[in-house]
Amino acid sequence: QVQLVESGGGLVQPGGSLTLSCAASGYMLDRIVVGWFRQAPGKERVGVSCINRYDDNTYYADAVKGRFTIIRDNAKNTVYLQMNSLKPEDTAIYYCATDLYWSAATCPKKVAEYEYWGQGTRVTVSS
Repeated sequence: QVQLVESGGGLVQPGGSLTLSCAASGYMLDRIVVGWFRQAPGKERVGVSCINRYDDNTYYADAVKGRFTIIRDNAKNTVYLQMNSLKPEDTAIYYCATDLYWSAATCPKKVAEYEYWGQGTRVTVSS
């Protein structure tokens, strides 16, 4: 079993930065895919970014490209989502997720493609 715990959310002003953490226990993240998703109030959960096994493929949704960066720290068994130039439309609950058996060349981008999820961390971008 894999347990994922997100942290780092909070209230930030537009243009500010936050770094979210996804810490894992029960499995080593360095050999499996990790995705970040977000769910705004009243909307469906959507993919934000993902990183494939061995870090040979990453994905960013168009809405965050150039502003967000996914980073894996194997020593801490943690994957980070560094978020810069935050906008009010980035307000959402952010979730990390993983799947132990994904082996395709590109990392998965859909909710249904992930098996394990964290509880989420809330990000609010507001002045």
